[in-house]
Amino acid sequence: MAVLTLSQAQLAFGHVALLDNAAFSLETGERVGLIGRNGTGKSSLLKILAGLEKPDDGLLQLQSGTELAYVPQEPDFAPGATVFSTVSEGLGDIRSLRERFESHAEGEDLDALMTQIEARNGWNWEQRVDETLQRLRLAPELPIDGLSGGTKKRVALARALVASPDVLLLDEPTNHLDLDAITWLEELLVAFKGSVFLISHDRAFLDAVCTRIVELDRGTLRSYPGNFAAYETLKAQQLADEAVSNARADKLLAQEEVWIRKGVEARRTRSVARIKRLEVLRETRAARRDVVGRVKLEVSQGERGGKIVAELEGVSKRFGDRDIVKNFTGTILRGDKVGLIGANGAGKTTLLKLILGELAPDSGTVRQGANLAVAYFDQMRDNLNLDATLADFISPGSEWIEINGSRKHVMSYLTDFLFSPARANSPVRTLSGGERNRLLLARLFARPSNVLVLDEPTNDLDIDTLDLLEDLLADYPGTVFLVSHDRRFLDNVITSSIVAEGEGRWREYEGSVEDWLTQSRRAQAMAAAKSTPPKAAAVPAPAPAAPAPSAAPVTSKPKKKLSYKEQRELDELPARIETLEEEQAELNRTLADPDLYRKQDAHSIAGLQARIATIDEELLGLLERWETLGGA
Repeated sequence: MAVLTLSQAQLAFGHVALLDNAAFSLETGERVGLIGRNGTGKSSLLKILAGLEKPDDGLLQLQSGTELAYVPQEPDFAPGATVFSTVSEGLGDIRSLRERFESHAEGEDLDALMTQIEARNGWNWEQRVDETLQRLRLAPELPIDGLSGGTKKRVALARALVASPDVLLLDEPTNHLDLDAITWLEELLVAFKGSVFLISHDRAFLDAVCTRIVELDRGTLRSYPGNFAAYETLKAQQLADEAVSNARADKLLAQEEVWIRKGVEARRTRSVARIKRLEVLRETRAARRDVVGRVKLEVSQGERGGKIVAELEGVSKRFGDRDIVKNFTGTILRGDKVGLIGANGAGKTTLLKLILGELAPDSGTVRQGANLAVAYFDQMRDNLNLDATLADFISPGSEWIEINGSRKHVMSYLTDFLFSPARANSPVRTLSGGERNRLLLARLFARPSNVLVLDEPTNDLDIDTLDLLEDLLADYPGTVFLVSHDRRFLDNVITSSIVAEGEGRWREYEGSVEDWLTQSRRAQAMAAAKSTPPKAAAVPAPAPAAPAPSAAPVTSKPKKKLSYKEQRELDELPARIETLEEEQAELNRTLADPDLYRKQDAHSIAGLQARIATIDEELLGLLERWETLGGA
């Protein structure tokens, strides 16, 4: 049964129709993900469903008694409020009923108030707030003003969930959340008993949470059953069919235009029905809203830098009594694509500044490579002048931009990033969040560089732009430092990751996020196996002369005794594991030596890497055998 239905919705800004007779219904228990290009009206649609805005035309219907909760991209909080007071705002009407009852104001019908309070379970609203805070792991006494972006997002979710709504409306809920928090949110939404309608461009998140994908495409809402992976398959087929249909229609229109323009003799014999069909073809072609073009991304490459970008040896950095970086050693080479992974506040920005020489370490040494030209993507958009025009923001004081030796007019360059020439003189403040991020990327890529620093570039970017940005970064010949919580984006771009492991400890892992998770789990298993000594073979105790009358009967099955050969194998396993670990550590040190890449050929280096992979498999097998024998 549909808890929410939108029909024949119309919404336009200027000459662009964001909703064009759009229709949508949300069923009980569904988790629907809304996707679409930046600026297509997704947030406006969500506000219409929340009752915060009205469409130009159309009808929104809610099932009787349905409670909605809406969480915007950037939630607002009262200054000076605490977490508890902010979350309790989600029960504003219930709190008001109880306050009116307790004040005994003249003229109040106390019996009616009592009935309403009991129906809404309002006598214990403080307990409901406390339970919600515990569930979302929030401290009630903390002041809102000092919280990180990720914690503020948790508070906004708590404020929405405390009223136990039937429908949860979320606008970009994963923005500002770290990987652990995103996993937590996935579990929370999957367990949520009501219906969920959310906007997100995080493909892994959509795959994990959604039961249906709805795309806002050229004013129309199109529904695709299943998660994002299922949507990609269906959408590709749909676009192919649409292209074939449009090509046939264009060919027929061209033929009829030739026919109508023939000489006088042809016009005397022309068919009225055929002329009518031509008029219909013209109207259909004029009304067609073609697929929006794709962003054309190109990075202006700076002077080629040295082989080594940065070399860190025993680097530590402390703020107050807290270790942000503790005894970190690593080497970054030209062409590396490095992901910095850690919880919000772990110190990713501090480590990045140490690597690039913008911050001096308390101890240890940092050596930067030669000819570094660094271009930054600003996560918080601090340098975004909202009053500047798009053209002035991209190229202040000039109509031309130079990209890799060729000049391009600023209007043409903006068109590459899907900004029409008509908008080039519009102020930046008129752009949506995703369009502002796209504009920042346009400015970033116009600057010559051989090192790119991207701090949360994926926030608000649509999925098509993410795909192209991934391809661009993969082909970029320079070095990339990437801070992001979008797992799919990281997996598709990075070649190694530097991960925060707590208490200022950072560790470098080769490969993608999935590779890090696999290696991390394996290291934890090996550490657990080392800390647990192998069980010695049981020595049977002498039987007592006579069992005590009150002794309970023994029901546990005795462990199987190891054979001589198995016991000897078990005794030898720790030494074999230690030998392999030492060999692996020595190989990793060899591969980390920059001189290796100047002295050895690619075949020799590949052999070392293959040996490391083989050792990983051997260690896993030995650990499994140790567990089998130790538990025998």
